[in-house]
Amino acid sequence: MTATSPDPTGLPYHRMARYSPHHRWWRPLVGTVVLTFVSLLATGVLYLITDEIGWAAGYPELPDGGADFGPLANTGLDLAFIALDLPLVLLVVLWLGRRPAGTVASVTGRPRWRWLGWCLLAAVPPMVLLPVVAGFLPGDEGDGGGSDVWAGWQTFLVSLAMLAVLVPLQSAAEEYVFRGWLLQAAGAYLRSPWLAVLPQAVLFAAAHGWGTPWGFADLLVFAVVAGLLTIRTGGLEASIALHALNNLLAFGVSAAYVDGLASDETAADASWQLALVDMVSVLLFAAIVLRLARRRHPQHLSAPTPEPIHASPQGAYWPYGQVPGAYGPYQQQAPAGYGPYPQQSGAPWPYPQQPGAHGAYTPPTGAQWPYAPPQGNPGPYPPPPPNATVPGPAAAPGAAPSGPGGTSPAGPGAAPSGADGPGSAALGGASGAAASGSAAPGAPGPAEPGAETSSAASGSAAHGDTSGPAVPRPAVPGDAPGPDGRSPAATGDALGPEGTDPAAPAPADPSPQQPGGAQES
Repeated sequence: MTATSPDPTGLPYHRMARYSPHHRWWRPLVGTVVLTFVSLLATGVLYLITDEIGWAAGYPELPDGGADFGPLANTGLDLAFIALDLPLVLLVVLWLGRRPAGTVASVTGRPRWRWLGWCLLAAVPPMVLLPVVAGFLPGDEGDGGGSDVWAGWQTFLVSLAMLAVLVPLQSAAEEYVFRGWLLQAAGAYLRSPWLAVLPQAVLFAAAHGWGTPWGFADLLVFAVVAGLLTIRTGGLEASIALHALNNLLAFGVSAAYVDGLASDETAADASWQLALVDMVSVLLFAAIVLRLARRRHPQHLSAPTPEPIHASPQGAYWPYGQVPGAYGPYQQQAPAGYGPYPQQSGAPWPYPQQPGAHGAYTPPTGAQWPYAPPQGNPGPYPPPPPNATVPGPAAAPGAAPSGPGGTSPAGPGAAPSGADGPGSAALGGASGAAASGSAAPGAPGPAEPGAETSSAASGSAAHGDTSGPAVPRPAVPGDAPGPDGRSPAATGDALGPEGTDPAAPAPADPSPQQPGGAQES
């Protein structure tokens, strides 16, 4: 068994109608009216249907106008129609009470089956004592249509099987209606348990009919004791156990005799002797259950009451009110927008761009990101045009343009020269060594005495030349004689003091020991 809830904010059983954040003062009243109306309507419709079936099947008619299916079948129909109130109570608690349906069973929100078993054991001694004592009471013969003739084992066992199925359901339904819904409905307005049990006790006694005063008092005591046990133990288990065993005993005794179930007597018609014995048995049961409750400690207070649910806009996620489809409390753009910035359709976040553009630039078609070079040329720098010459000094007048690779201009009958550059052979004129057929300086060979060697005859290249010895070209008509008198002069050449080319280096005097040098005479 679960221990008693230590939470002082928990509710006792008779206050469980307030165990809901949706509780309103009118809900218990409206639920009571709806439950009573639906129960009477459903019972009347079911009786009408069964009577029509019985009349169509040829069954005799009872004095009250209904079809007579026999004592056993009539008793079964009565018990089944009362048992239908059990689901009706659960629906009213769920829909009109706006709370879990299990809160009408116990403060735990469900039936406590183990505690129900203990209560059934506690009800056995009083229910055994009741028929034993009643058998010795004078003037207790039944006169309600029954007899003292034994019904037989076959009839008795069939009746007992039917009663064992339907009587617990009928007893539980009555407990859910009176000690369940009605007790909690009164407790929604009355805090005292003694005051809350009185309305349902009076209604329970009146529902069984107005018989003898002792019979009415017996039913009233039963309802009050059952209500107080329900509040003390926190659930309907004790009252259901007592009610079910009491009804099984009463119906079982009637089924043992011929036409015993056809009797119209109820507990309201009991004599004062039987009423007193029944009251004693009920009080004995209450004493046993209270002793068990002190040892087993069943939970008699509920969990803390749920907090009220704050209203929020439809589709909003607490605690922010949001537009449907929005994420978080921030106002969002229309679908396809990323972030809080307005963008064009198809533009990647967060910059507005043209369709198909890469980044913030707009290069021409075929350009590679992120630069915009000319079409077909990767990289950020424009290269020189294809087959273009490298810029250099201006060529001589009348000379043909340089060929590929920086070659000298070729005139009619002229051989190609070396690479152009400052101080090249083109600027300094043709080499005299090539014209005279002498070798370059340092090469062995005889030399004519007194021969004048020019800068060109030395075979050395001009300052800055990288190519080999220049090849002289033949003179062309119209060429002016150069400084040496043999090769034509180029434009801009100036003669030195001795009539030599100032750009050419001075020839070195050969020493007497140098091979090929002139001998001193």
